[in-house]
Amino acid sequence: MNSPTTDTIAAVASAPGMAGVGVVRVSGPAVPAIAATLLGRAPTSRHAHFAVFRNGNGELIDRGLLLHFPAPASYTGEHVLELQGHGSAVLLDLLLRRCCELGARLARPGEFTERAFLNGKLDLAQAEAVADLIAARSQAGARAALQSMEGVFSRKVDALLQSLIALRVHIEAAIDFPEEEIDFLADPAITARLDSLRHELAELLREAQRGVRLNDGLKVAIVGRPNAGKSSLLNALAGSDRAIVTPVAGTTRDVLREHLDLDGIALELADTAGLRDTDDEVEREGVRRAHGELQRADVALLVTDAEHADADQRFFANLPAGVERVVMINKIDLDQAPARSGQRNGTRWLWASAKTGAGLDALRKALRLLAGAGGEGSFSARRRHVLALETVRDHLTRTATVLATTRAGELAAEELRQAQQALGEITGSYSSDDLLGAIFSSFCIGK
Repeated sequence: MNSPTTDTIAAVASAPGMAGVGVVRVSGPAVPAIAATLLGRAPTSRHAHFAVFRNGNGELIDRGLLLHFPAPASYTGEHVLELQGHGSAVLLDLLLRRCCELGARLARPGEFTERAFLNGKLDLAQAEAVADLIAARSQAGARAALQSMEGVFSRKVDALLQSLIALRVHIEAAIDFPEEEIDFLADPAITARLDSLRHELAELLREAQRGVRLNDGLKVAIVGRPNAGKSSLLNALAGSDRAIVTPVAGTTRDVLREHLDLDGIALELADTAGLRDTDDEVEREGVRRAHGELQRADVALLVTDAEHADADQRFFANLPAGVERVVMINKIDLDQAPARSGQRNGTRWLWASAKTGAGLDALRKALRLLAGAGGEGSFSARRRHVLALETVRDHLTRTATVLATTRAGELAAEELRQAQQALGEITGSYSSDDLLGAIFSSFCIGK
């Protein structure tokens, strides 16, 4: 996707610090002339030159390094110039103004990465990973963003796209021979290829959902009846007395959030009001907000005890699809029961004590796994990627229905065409200007 540019852009590419190094980055066709003017001669490609930066009147701005990366072997695919000076905001601003005097203009947010995308140096998913890496809130999130920048996610999407195109071509070939179309579409090989494609898609969707959690952080809603130990659990995981703990039922009346790094995983815990029927108007509002947290959570963590565990399963009712469920049987110290963990009907169960800490390591491990940590090749993803994959899934489901019932080749081919377009939106094979504008406007200046 080549989109040659005729103008040159410049921006401060790193946050200035009083004692650090500041960088001004320039990209575009005017770079060789700007570099020659600032250095006093044509620079050697990919060579760090010591330079004295002066303004138009010959007055000293700063001393630093000048590096020229000629097109197309650069980050943006254009001529790129990096000017490294002292990390003073004043000096960097003067140096930036000098570059603009010599033919550049101020870059828009994300315009360097946008040019890299338009010039085929990065696809859209890789470009988004640049912003994700900068904004990473945990080690796991940073590692996942690097994986996406290296193209792990993009290659999986492309492999799925090639399989989809092959199936689409196979079906559209039948449309050219209408007298044989029905028998052709009834071929078990077609169904087998579609089933394989849907299986691959389901796996990629699961990985992308984990990627979103690694990128955004895992949102955990702690719910349960009053006095179940929810606030004690929040304090134990946070390592501080963030929530008020008393024997009085209904103490927690609003959502209390705590952000923490759990062994390299960004975690957002939400301690909620105890779920029960009440005549207290304030407590009723707290219960309503607790239900709202469940609708937004990645994980619903039910804190209960052995006596009420089965009855408290009702709190999982009406959870959105994809919300993970964890049941923690709390207060095992009262019964002197051992800490343990297991699975029941696809739900994780743990026996622990928020008061003594017994069994909490197993809970931490479960949360790490739910966040996607530890998976080989884990990559970052965004919610738009998940929505696109869900759209592809819906089109493939309708394709399977058509092939199993009407065997109308035109309908099946159209569903596959729309699936291909939705999949292409992830990497930018299909992308609107509005989508690109929304994505790159979220970047910081200089990237």
